Amino acid sequence: MTQARTDAGAPKAPGAARARPLSPHLMQWRWHVTMAASIATRATGVALYVGAALVAIWALCLAGGEASYAGFLVVMGSFLGKLVLFGITVSLFYHLAAGVRHLVWDAGHGFQPQTANMTAVAAFAFGIAAAVGVWAVAFATGAA
Repeated sequence: MTQARTDAGAPKAPGAARARPLSPHLMQWRWHVTMAASIATRATGVALYVGAALVAIWALCLAGGEASYAGFLVVMGSFLGKLVLFGITVSLFYHLAAGVRHLVWDAGHGFQPQTANMTAVAAFAFGIAAAVGVWAVAFATGAA
């Protein structure tokens, strides 16, 4: 007679309950704001690397002469260029707020679910509102 095996490969006694997974599959999780905030913190970190690369490209174009710098300004002054810059601005402010949120956690505060949810929403709101404010000033002063 052969023994039934669990998914992990260990022998299973006949009639015993099937072994359950150690952690739920991603599709079994219910999305919530703190999960989105965790993912957004990582994504905005990547976006800030893109922003750093754009600063390096800006410096290279500036050093490359008038023609290369003019080309850079044309690309970044286009609708798509400004959209990328706006996204990087949102990323910067959101990542800043998420960093402050983590500093509060490092101090041992803000772990209650209601507080964690509220600070996640506040970080998203700050990121968007601060970026809109910066770009509104830029457009009002003719800098954008």
